[in-house]
Amino acid sequence: MAEPDSRRVTLEDVARVAGVSSQTVSRVVNDHPYVSDDTRRRVQDAIRKLGYRPNRAARSLATQRSCMLGIVTYGIDHYGPAQMVTNVEQTAKARGYGVTLSTIQTLTPAEVCAAIDALGGSVVDGLVLITPVVGLRTADVMALCGDIPFVQIDTNLGAKLPSVVIDQHYGSRLATQHLLDLGHRRLCEISGPLYWHGALARHRSWIETLDAAGLEPGPHVEGDWTAASGYHAARQLLAQRASFTALVVGNDQMALGAIRALREHGLRVPQDVSVVGFDDIPEAAYFEPPLTTVRQNFAALGEQSVEYLVALIDNRNTPIHQRVLYPQLIVRQSTCPPCE
Repeated sequence: MAEPDSRRVTLEDVARVAGVSSQTVSRVVNDHPYVSDDTRRRVQDAIRKLGYRPNRAARSLATQRSCMLGIVTYGIDHYGPAQMVTNVEQTAKARGYGVTLSTIQTLTPAEVCAAIDALGGSVVDGLVLITPVVGLRTADVMALCGDIPFVQIDTNLGAKLPSVVIDQHYGSRLATQHLLDLGHRRLCEISGPLYWHGALARHRSWIETLDAAGLEPGPHVEGDWTAASGYHAARQLLAQRASFTALVVGNDQMALGAIRALREHGLRVPQDVSVVGFDDIPEAAYFEPPLTTVRQNFAALGEQSVEYLVALIDNRNTPIHQRVLYPQLIVRQSTCPPCE
């Protein structure tokens, strides 16, 4: 049987391919709870195969909703926030929602207010706030969002607002403890900018993990997430004649720059200096040497944030809480026991 033209795909076409009724397809599209997992998967597979797009205008009339979510994001030119936006958008589309995006340059109440007002023109059903840096208080967020359901992601651990975060403190402890378990006792750090929640949490965890091991932290230099800043930070540590056998770096891009600086100084990675990054960007496995790093599950972050937001949209009495995801240490060839 020939597949329908994707430009003319209807709900009935999806039902025929999935082997279910049109009413069942409608239930899946509208995320109705009373659909079996197997049936839901078959319908979603058919939707993807045929390229079906729900009629948002019809759905809006039926549900009094726009079927649109708004994303307000800071720092989209960096890997983490960019991945968050991508995964939120993908998950939202899979749940039948469109997405409209507003980027901001400073995380101040005035700019966030302007961004939310701009999204208000799209009549969004809910908001995802990607708030990775210091700048908004709990009261600010509540006042700015008003009666629009929202979820924060990449905010500080313990925030008393609907939020989904990855535990950066735990991730940094994994990285630092890995080096300690290899036998390293002289560790330096290149952190991200400390006005970012994640960078500050990783930095504090690095200090706390060394303190728990009875070790004095080595020198620390603050970077700006770029490879260039990692390069210059490593050169600064070397110029200070800092004595270290291991380097904890706030993200993989800065680790790339740091490795180049170490090599230019005649040091081998990992024989002379072990290096650990953070994020597990796609290129990390192809660094020379392949980079030991901490993997953040941005896909799960996107899924959880949209799932939570939809729950808030569907039921305003959904309990307010913070969902916490945990990163994973990925061990590759940039770390080994110290040679001394």
